[in-house]
Amino acid sequence: MSTATLTIDLDAIAANWRSLDRMTGPGVQTAAVVKADAYGLGVTRVARALAHAGARRFFVAYAEEGAAVRQALGPGPQVAVLSGHMAGDTEMIHDLDLTPMLNSLEQITRHLEALPGHAFGVQLDTGMNRLGVEMLEWQAVAPILLEAGPELLMSHLACADESQHPLNEAQLATFHAMTDGTGLPRSLAATGGILLGPRYHFDLTRPGVGLFGGLPHVAAQPVVTLSLPVIQTREVEPGEAVGYGCAWVAERPSVIATVGGGYADGLPRTLSNKARLWDGDTPCPLVGRVSMDVITVDITHLPEVPRSLDILGPHQGVDALAGVGGTIGYEMLTSLGRRYQRRHQERGA
Repeated sequence: MSTATLTIDLDAIAANWRSLDRMTGPGVQTAAVVKADAYGLGVTRVARALAHAGARRFFVAYAEEGAAVRQALGPGPQVAVLSGHMAGDTEMIHDLDLTPMLNSLEQITRHLEALPGHAFGVQLDTGMNRLGVEMLEWQAVAPILLEAGPELLMSHLACADESQHPLNEAQLATFHAMTDGTGLPRSLAATGGILLGPRYHFDLTRPGVGLFGGLPHVAAQPVVTLSLPVIQTREVEPGEAVGYGCAWVAERPSVIATVGGGYADGLPRTLSNKARLWDGDTPCPLVGRVSMDVITVDITHLPEVPRSLDILGPHQGVDALAGVGGTIGYEMLTSLGRRYQRRHQERGA
């Protein structure tokens, strides 16, 4: 193959969902967040694997993403839209039975007027200052909204990956103040919130990145392997430079492999002269700059030239590679390029 191969382990995704589901009590439902094309891994196959594992509620960022999930799963599972009911989405929300999480007074008015009786939820701002109805707004509209019967009241934690951050407790207290006594299902925890413990679990959890092998779910099974094909090799003499800007100069006779994959494929330039690729269990340093389509790797120590090298796999997950590049696993996953040949692995598939 002339292009890189991104292998996605659907069984690992299902296992990660089950492990997060087991962290909560029997009365707590575990949903699945599959926004951004299931974090870049292919929402059709991923959503079906999660539904087979037991997920019955799915969250996406936008109505268009909800359409893809509905097409993948058919009628039945709930598909909730975190951006709420945006102008122009009414027909799609109605026809595809999507459940918007209303974020503002404008959205509340739009939904109740355009789709009376259609399912909805409400997102509350408990201190993140991003999406959601604020406290004073909620106090004003709660009597009307509660009579309309939202299916869920939810909020989102800003610092759940930092277990000791004081905002976690502050948001929890605000969420209680805004929702206690409503008698409605509630949701506060995504992956990080699940790990904070039962006080944050309420009636529904919404794991996302933890399903796909990312932190803060340290016990997650690895999900992705990214193999980059070796296009060409060359012998480089001491003093000779490799790649743009002469950013790496050989100090010994070296064998340099040029492999397919670059910043156009989601491998940032900040990996230049820092990252490692792997031939089986053997690490190989990335040398020189990451360019648009290729990177160069020192394979002098290998007994033979491999067909490909892994930049993601069992020895280096998305968070480890992201750390080398100065970013986070979320960004690394969702930036994985469209040129990769995607292979979904599943037992019996």
